[in-house]
Amino acid sequence: MTAYIIRRLGVGLITLLLITCLIYGLLRAMPGSPIAADQANVNPSKQISKQALDQYKRLYGLDKPWYMAYATWLGNLAQFDLGRSFKQNNRPVFSLILERMPATLLLSVTSLVLTYLLSIPLGLWATAHDGTVAERGVSVLLYMLYSLPSFVAALYLQLLFYVKLGWLPLFGMTSDGFGEMSLPGQAWDLLKHSILPIACFTYVSLAYYSRFVRANMQEVVRQDYIRTAKAYGIGPRRILWHHAFRNTLIPMVTLLGLTLPSLLSGAVILERIFVWPGMGSLFLDSIRTHDYNVVMGLTLMFSVLTLAGQLLADILYAVVDPRVSYS
Repeated sequence: MTAYIIRRLGVGLITLLLITCLIYGLLRAMPGSPIAADQANVNPSKQISKQALDQYKRLYGLDKPWYMAYATWLGNLAQFDLGRSFKQNNRPVFSLILERMPATLLLSVTSLVLTYLLSIPLGLWATAHDGTVAERGVSVLLYMLYSLPSFVAALYLQLLFYVKLGWLPLFGMTSDGFGEMSLPGQAWDLLKHSILPIACFTYVSLAYYSRFVRANMQEVVRQDYIRTAKAYGIGPRRILWHHAFRNTLIPMVTLLGLTLPSLLSGAVILERIFVWPGMGSLFLDSIRTHDYNVVMGLTLMFSVLTLAGQLLADILYAVVDPRVSYS
């Protein structure tokens, strides 16, 4: 196992180098630059001189070819320095990411927990009631939810709960005067603002995971050892929980490892719709304003999480299934 992990880490490092090099080259090849984005919003009579522009380019390394600038970025990364933002008051990229991380984690972790708490019992129930009218109705509903784009659902939920009913806020993470509220008041205000984003984050995953559990359970219950357990007179609930569900854990654990990147990547469109100050919103704004260092810092983080999630899924697969060995 140790040798396998070392090999995977080596391959992952090479993959990271290729990903970051490709993304950096694409960023520099995009039309425009941080300076051009700023100049487009400035009064023509107040445009800065060419000498000042050249000095600005040298200061941020924009005067170098992209491969030389990438080598500089890589050297800074080796010193655990992600650089500074061109647009966010020259703030360190690392502090910007840490600032946005809690908002995204609030949505993603809550959504993931709700998804597993609801999808597993729902998938088991669908397996136990396979073929009934209720199970068919629930399956159709889950399929419809899975087919509905989350951004469309977000707009309908805003129309219903804000425009029609007036129960929930339209957007944002907190209300005005949040800092002056009591602790219970702050918790309630945060809850009201997060209900709609969490619902949009959760329902697609809930539909997918429930159908995933049901499909795997239906495959497992057809195995010979399940028929043997039934022949011994073991009850259907015990068969589902103690025999069939254990083998369903293998693909579920693998899927859990692959969801690791989504915990921090967020959903760009949903965070934009709900004006949620998370990682996805920061990523979109950084691309729009050509904030290269922030885009590269976020790309690096998402890539590391993706590779770590795949490695974790393989390790957990071996832990859950003793037949799997990486020696």
